[in-house]
Amino acid sequence: MNFELPSDLQEYIARLDSFVAAQILPLQHQDDNNRFFDHRREPSRTQWNNGGLPTPEWEAILAQARRKADEAGFYRFPLPKEHGGHGHKDTHLWMCALRYHMASHPVYGGGLGLANDLQNEHSVVGNFPDFLMLYHWGSPQQKAELIPARLAGNFRMTFGLTEIRHGTDATYMDTRASECILPDGRKGYRIRGNKKWQTGAHSATHFLIFARTSDHTGSSRGITAFIVPRDTPGITIKSFEYTLNMPTDHATLNINDVLVPASAILGPLDNGLAIAQTFTHENRIRQAASSCGAAKFCIDRSINYARDRVVFGKPLSVNQAIQWPLVELSTQVEMLRLLILRTATEMDTVQRKYEGNTQMPPWIAIEKKLGHKISMCNYYANRLATQAADNAIQVHGGNGYSRHQPFEHIWRHFRRYRITEGSEEVQMRKVAGYLFGYKNTGLDEKDLGKAGHGTPKL
Repeated sequence: MNFELPSDLQEYIARLDSFVAAQILPLQHQDDNNRFFDHRREPSRTQWNNGGLPTPEWEAILAQARRKADEAGFYRFPLPKEHGGHGHKDTHLWMCALRYHMASHPVYGGGLGLANDLQNEHSVVGNFPDFLMLYHWGSPQQKAELIPARLAGNFRMTFGLTEIRHGTDATYMDTRASECILPDGRKGYRIRGNKKWQTGAHSATHFLIFARTSDHTGSSRGITAFIVPRDTPGITIKSFEYTLNMPTDHATLNINDVLVPASAILGPLDNGLAIAQTFTHENRIRQAASSCGAAKFCIDRSINYARDRVVFGKPLSVNQAIQWPLVELSTQVEMLRLLILRTATEMDTVQRKYEGNTQMPPWIAIEKKLGHKISMCNYYANRLATQAADNAIQVHGGNGYSRHQPFEHIWRHFRRYRITEGSEEVQMRKVAGYLFGYKNTGLDEKDLGKAGHGTPKL
């Protein structure tokens, strides 16, 4: 049983660190770019007089960092080789290790730095949920047109599942699509409804809108995904929602008699919810790795501060009231890190086993066999990040409450993940279903052991 990261992964991390030091940090420190990352970060990032949207200068520096990472060969790492990625057989493990490293490392800033600013889901190693949906579900025409545009930055799509009255209960959505004949005589659909929390809507070229096309309310069948161009008549952005961490790019859409051709459908008619499963498990395990890393960052900063801070003639660190919470948090981080890496390794094993299986595609097999473990990692990591940030504020005292430290920003950002990607209550319910026998994992330990001798190698 080997708990070390593979040597080639360690070498890749070292190359990534060298790239960030040589290319990204100088850009962050250039001119007055640090205004986006120090105590001035929120005002510098936000157009307060324009709906709270991101400032163009803020988004421009993020785009510049991504271009540098793409040119250096890091940005597209998780993509298939034919699209510039590494096509690695252990992508889940590598992505989790990379995300943990970047969120925990002091140079990267705990998720608050130009190399890895998680408020914007920005990183020099990209995450591509929209690409996955197109790659696995797109028609030949959609793939040929939209994937190159996506990688060139000319196609940007929001994800339209949540509504004003419905979130987790997506099968009860109000948005409906009915067949119709378009003005040009083609078969099409008329969509009516609304969507909320459309992240990236301010710069999106398209919206992926889920709508009920058949069956009854509450059924997982009968929901279809449509790729709708932003400028389609009938789509209006009602508002952008101010949030705990600003700027906002989360829009509420009104969808009033929107007409689209049948070719706008992504994936199978009436089975659109399966599209969401293409990336849900990947996003959850990767987010868990980032949250775990951010918790580690907060703990390490607190330990260093407590050693240096002198109170009543002694280092703050000699007080057990300071030591014990950090001991608890450090223990939880280390246990969680190992669970995340183990689960990611098992995901890679299942991915290889079911690659090309049309009856049970890999993302369905992973959800079925490992969904409970992924949920364990995700809900616990997101909670742990907020606990570690809160404790760091306490250890740092008034300095921790100040915006000159990153902890309040980290707390506000990672607090969102206890709600998004499936609220922690929903994920705990999933775990309970497996624990109490309401669900069967179908776990085949023989299959999971094929990656190594007995336990899969990390």
